[in-house]
Amino acid sequence: MLHWLDYAIIGAYLVGILILGFALERKASKGVDSYFLGDRNMPWWALGASGMASNVDISGTMVIVALVYALGAKGFFIEIRGGIVLVMAFFMVFMGKWMRRANVMTMAEWMKLRFGEGVEGRVARLISAVANLVVSVWIISYFAVGGGKFFGMLTGFNDKTATFVMMAITLAYTVASGFYGAVWTDVFQGGMILIAVLYVVFKAFGMPPLPEIFQVSVPLKEGGFTLVNHTFSEWSSIFPSATLNLPGQYSIYNLFGITIFFYLLKTSIEGFGGAGGYTSQRYFAAKSDREAGLLSLFWISLLSFRWPLIASFAVLGIHLGISQGAPIQDPELVLPTVIAHYAPVGMKGLVIACFMAAAMSTFSAIINASGAYWVKDIYQAFINPKATEKTLMRHSRWASFLVVALGVILSFPVVNINDIWGWITMAFGAGLFVPLLLRWYWWRYNGWGFAIGTASGAVGALVARFAGIEIPEYMNFVLPAGAAFVGCVVGTLLTPATNSAVLENFYKVTRPFGFWKPQRLALSASEKVIIDAENKRDFIATLFAVPWQLSLFLVGMTLVMKSWLNFGVLAIVVTALSFGLYHFWFRHLKDETK
Repeated sequence: MLHWLDYAIIGAYLVGILILGFALERKASKGVDSYFLGDRNMPWWALGASGMASNVDISGTMVIVALVYALGAKGFFIEIRGGIVLVMAFFMVFMGKWMRRANVMTMAEWMKLRFGEGVEGRVARLISAVANLVVSVWIISYFAVGGGKFFGMLTGFNDKTATFVMMAITLAYTVASGFYGAVWTDVFQGGMILIAVLYVVFKAFGMPPLPEIFQVSVPLKEGGFTLVNHTFSEWSSIFPSATLNLPGQYSIYNLFGITIFFYLLKTSIEGFGGAGGYTSQRYFAAKSDREAGLLSLFWISLLSFRWPLIASFAVLGIHLGISQGAPIQDPELVLPTVIAHYAPVGMKGLVIACFMAAAMSTFSAIINASGAYWVKDIYQAFINPKATEKTLMRHSRWASFLVVALGVILSFPVVNINDIWGWITMAFGAGLFVPLLLRWYWWRYNGWGFAIGTASGAVGALVARFAGIEIPEYMNFVLPAGAAFVGCVVGTLLTPATNSAVLENFYKVTRPFGFWKPQRLALSASEKVIIDAENKRDFIATLFAVPWQLSLFLVGMTLVMKSWLNFGVLAIVVTALSFGLYHFWFRHLKDETK
């Protein structure tokens, strides 16, 4: 239970964020373009800071702290599946500007640029909107489970009660202020997150180095926990072995090399395919190609502070177990347990408020983005094309309420955060990312292929989830991705190609690399030279950007772990890759707005 001063600090934060959110209501109420994209006139650094705050959710942080506490640096590599947000490297170099050039409000609306406004384009748009809404509901469910565990333990309230209060407050200011509120409250909350980072990192860095041999606890499949022995050199190694020998629920990672390979493959498909939701929304709101790149760079740089924070919680959790004579049992409770033990009165309330900020920023981003899919891509596109701005705004708010309500309902049967996070990022994500990938690089791919592939991938993901058959986690990627790919190819080849004028316009506006030979024939020689040069630079820059982001995040972790050799090697690697990024990417950024 907290001291009254801690409750006062938390209460002051909640009141302050409500005031800020409602203060922006008038600005967001001018119309749907203001409500969902901030009139496309927001500074790049605010969009980047908002993106960072939206990625640092409390549920994900609890999962990653659990993995790093139980597995060490291997837990970092497992989060290539989603927690590292490695797709940002692809967005920074090329995907962000490709999305911005479309001049649309949602990824579903983007479908009309790629597939036209005929039947195939409309079907693809509807399928995309529905899929994004389903993902939003599941992520809110995941948020509710993790947030309940964290805030319920620290505040003394029932898990569901604690989550409901926080969700209700976030829903209130997000519904009132839309994208303006989501971004500017994120900027404020991002500053609070950095306060938590600095406090926890300094606390962990002041602790003695971990002993060479120590124990942690991991969950068993049938319930309960068991102890695992680690050596510090093996726990902190950035070069893990291809196979592991882990018991219980973490045994799904024992084929470690194969698992990480599929995580990288999944992330590459996602990066080259482009994500939807609140990630793409920030690029649709960017002013120019240059600002799309700058907001990505700022986003990644700010996210790098998350990883020394996570390593700090893991180190403090291990030290706490050593001092108490027994490890913390549930790895998913290491985060709140460390805060409860190490943070003094006043600072405890501030740190909890900071993590509330992390949770609420993620939640507000999902609410705002999901409302856009209903209003723009379903209601206005298919139900009431002549709806007034007032009607659209009303539907925006009701859609937000409904998505949140469904997410909360689905959270009740879930008890393990890692379980639902793994399914969202691997199974359901894989079923969506393969159809999203092909649309950029294969001219023959059409809206019917997208629709059938997406439906096939979603069915494959649901079968993998609810069939009752235990399979390795990487198979949660293989089955839905395979089903989606077959659906995409079969659906495309059995139906007519997209109208050639639509394809030529898409290629000229977006300028992606890939198989676009028929569309290139319609360009002048000078246009081909410019596009080829840009594509070549972007592809080479991506080869630098992916390892740069991984190394940047790892270097902070090894610093906190006091693994000095790994820290020195990574610092050199980050420096070398930064020079490559500057040469092939940064110095070529342009203020292109059309």
